[in-house]
Amino acid sequence: MNTPPFEVKFELEGWRLFWAHLEAQPCDPALLVAAARRVVEQVRAKMQMETLSTLPTIAGLRKLFKAAGCDPTRYRPSSEALLRRLLKGEEMPVISPLVDLNNCLSASLAVPCCVMAEETVAPPYLYRAGKPGENYESLRGPFNLEGKPLLVDAHGPCDVPITGNMRVKVTAETKRAWLVAYLPAGVVAPESADEKLRELVAAAPAAKLLLTAAS
Repeated sequence: MNTPPFEVKFELEGWRLFWAHLEAQPCDPALLVAAARRVVEQVRAKMQMETLSTLPTIAGLRKLFKAAGCDPTRYRPSSEALLRRLLKGEEMPVISPLVDLNNCLSASLAVPCCVMAEETVAPPYLYRAGKPGENYESLRGPFNLEGKPLLVDAHGPCDVPITGNMRVKVTAETKRAWLVAYLPAGVVAPESADEKLRELVAAAPAAKLLLTAAS
């Protein structure tokens, strides 16, 4: 597994970050729909709402959230929130090709993933707990970052594995993006994320993988 071509530091223990540099490609939307449906079928076949919190990945993420100072039952990891919606009968959201691939990876691995437009972010990166007074405009509105696991780039707060940041939002015009998967160390290996992402891209080639790496 490669290391990222930029600096990534950690103040929070117990995490690994999987990085993928993506280049958007023309893709038949039906292939993405079919890939998403397969992911949803797999989730419903192997997971149940009643026992979701006992799955090693979910339990590991909750423990890491608590260590950062965040109540994971009040602010759920984005992956757990997505899985709960799928298990309630909702379908995978259709947003845009790169975001849809990101969501499929998140549901498949049961870990939070984000995809950030390349031109909106810049290294170095730091993964730490949010500080008092820190906030950003999330995809759901203003979001208090204090005590949340937080990825910071050269411009400031970049992403939390709960809700995305409007600053880094991928749009229809986005040509290249960085995908980040937040992995509980020792539970989900970066190699597993790499394998699953390649499987998804092979089935629905909405992106070209320029690089995959782990920090």
